[in-house]
Amino acid sequence: MNFVSIRLITTDIERLVRFYERITGLSATRYTEDFAELSTPACTLAIGSTRTLQLFGGNVARPADNHTAIIEFRVDDVDESFQMLADVIGGSLVQKPTTMPWGNRSLLFRDPDGTLVNFFTPVTKEAIAKFAR
Repeated sequence: MNFVSIRLITTDIERLVRFYERITGLSATRYTEDFAELSTPACTLAIGSTRTLQLFGGNVARPADNHTAIIEFRVDDVDESFQMLADVIGGSLVQKPTTMPWGNRSLLFRDPDGTLVNFFTPVTKEAIAKFAR
């Protein structure tokens, strides 16, 4: 088994796609007006409109209602990312770059739908080794 993607459902696909393009520096592939993907070497972030839910049998997910998941991106320098994206993050900042007990320096903020996003950089010897695999 291979974990390959996570999908966000939104009422405003263009707003959310533009946000993730901006923070990741990646260009999304827009397959339809209701579905786009941003691919990284490790995983794909899919973004679908609420209209795509009908393909799964109806209202099986609620947009902008995530209270459990954090989407995480490993970046080369989280402090540099914070400086570069300060205007994008703005009032959605949850936590400035902070070194966590497990060895990652993390920046936590919310996307336009309220989903938590974590940019992190491994900084301890153990964390660096973990992600070097």
